[in-house]
Amino acid sequence: MKIRKLAHVAALVLGTMAVSAMAQEKKGITEPELKYQAGSSPLVGEPMYQATNPKAPPMTQAEFDAARKIYFERCAGCHGVLRKGATGKPLTPDITVSKGTDYLKIFIAYGSPAGMPNWQTSGELTEKEVDLMARYIQHDPPQPPEWGMEQMKQSWKVIIPPAQRPTKKMNNYNISNIFSTTLRDAGEVALVDGDTKQIINIVKTGYAVHISRLSASGRYLYVIGRDAKINMIDLWMEKPDNVAEIRVGLEARSVDTSKYKGYEDKLAIAGSYWPPQYTIMKGDTLEPLKIMGTRGMTVDKQEYHPEPRVASIVASHFKPEFVVNVKETGKTLLVDYRDIDALKVTEIGTARFLHDGGLDSTKRYFMVAANQSNKIAAVDLKDGKLQALIDVGKIPHPGRGANFVHPKFGPVWATGHLGDETISLIGTDPVKHKQYAFKEVAKLTGPGGGALFIKSHPKSRHLWSDAPLNPDPKVSQSVVVYDINNLDKGYTVLPIAEWADLKDDGAKRVVQPEYNKAGDEVWFAVWSAKNKQSALVVVDDKTLKLKAVIKDPRLITPTGHFNVYNTQHDVY
Repeated sequence: MKIRKLAHVAALVLGTMAVSAMAQEKKGITEPELKYQAGSSPLVGEPMYQATNPKAPPMTQAEFDAARKIYFERCAGCHGVLRKGATGKPLTPDITVSKGTDYLKIFIAYGSPAGMPNWQTSGELTEKEVDLMARYIQHDPPQPPEWGMEQMKQSWKVIIPPAQRPTKKMNNYNISNIFSTTLRDAGEVALVDGDTKQIINIVKTGYAVHISRLSASGRYLYVIGRDAKINMIDLWMEKPDNVAEIRVGLEARSVDTSKYKGYEDKLAIAGSYWPPQYTIMKGDTLEPLKIMGTRGMTVDKQEYHPEPRVASIVASHFKPEFVVNVKETGKTLLVDYRDIDALKVTEIGTARFLHDGGLDSTKRYFMVAANQSNKIAAVDLKDGKLQALIDVGKIPHPGRGANFVHPKFGPVWATGHLGDETISLIGTDPVKHKQYAFKEVAKLTGPGGGALFIKSHPKSRHLWSDAPLNPDPKVSQSVVVYDINNLDKGYTVLPIAEWADLKDDGAKRVVQPEYNKAGDEVWFAVWSAKNKQSALVVVDDKTLKLKAVIKDPRLITPTGHFNVYNTQHDVY
């Protein structure tokens, strides 16, 4: 039966199913959420073991391969590698076979108000592809290979051994004001001189670098791609470049280094999406020392989850510990790295779907977004306990968040949201402002959902927010800025993409405000497709006027960027 002939039974089969993009926007997943969750997984190109289910409708090998590609490009971010469910529902054969192909085709085509996108009616998938996916999810999910110590050591490469590296800085760059800018689709990072606004070097990295982190000394820059490749860059070299690399899995998002006194530059840590694990390495060579799996029980229902992905990692300033956040199980792990052979891990139950976060202004409290739970978890890194769970807006996505002193509530930490237009302010001072501590004390209103990053600086009176995933180009191509001392007056819109003055019709999404070391400039990436021109735009923080535009054909899909000093010292 053709899927278009089944439209009239959709309501009977799925109840209040949304059958239009408008209904999706109002009741279910919003377009910004879809853009964020449906990103392609590096696992799409990995060989996998494929077992067929005899109870499922037949598929050829070519159909399997085509469906697997679609799944890992569009679906794995929500439903998980093993289809056991993550932010989306489980799609395993014990559930899907009994539903039948016709039911599944309707569900995939039209979506649901619970959050399933309308893949066919939105034009994202064809009728043939919908039929393919309806049959594919009735078969056993393919199993990606594991990635253990043997595979890591085979990928590990020390390009320049520590003994052959400079014993002092060999260049004239003000390395504390260098920016590491992700060139997402090029598999590179651009090192940009924050003083001269010139590109120092384009460094080859893994695919789609997610973040850049600094060693405690500020000498070494660590970047990790979504393909789980880590590159270690020595900023003391005459031209800063790679000195070591390793692949810690098949998909990853997070890396950091030891910051506690006495352990500076000693260790590095990376967390993987697949396999679900984290790896501790030597800080000067990336030699893998210890791998720890994260498979286990969820914090709420105490049910086993086979692929809890490691999301954000930060290094504690209060103890020799790494703070490791496990997404699907909702656990924050405090990993004591004093003795790698007798590793001690404190497990703190927070909330499911942990993602990104940052430290408060005192660096004692780690504020992490449990995005699909619509909560922020505050973890006390001094006492090693959960301080509070705070309800906020829809799908908080703070990046590292923003710290500033509110005229009424004292020190606050702020997060924007993917799913709505609000910015939540949370009090973080339990001493002088106890009545406001670890509560949502205020909400600011922005131009719309789709925000990814929010930023301020101790020397600034401004709060900045982007919205690169908003469907309205006027919103995604601009940023908003608030006066911290007069938040009630609302925001000022700055047309960053217009200021970039690009000559083609690219997307020109403006992403990730980042301060320079002095706190008097804010940098933005104007992100277009890899075959379109992109740019970096620098704004004067005091006057809110355009200061500089950096254009270069090598700036391919610039996205995240990180100032060395601010990243090294957790200034945001």
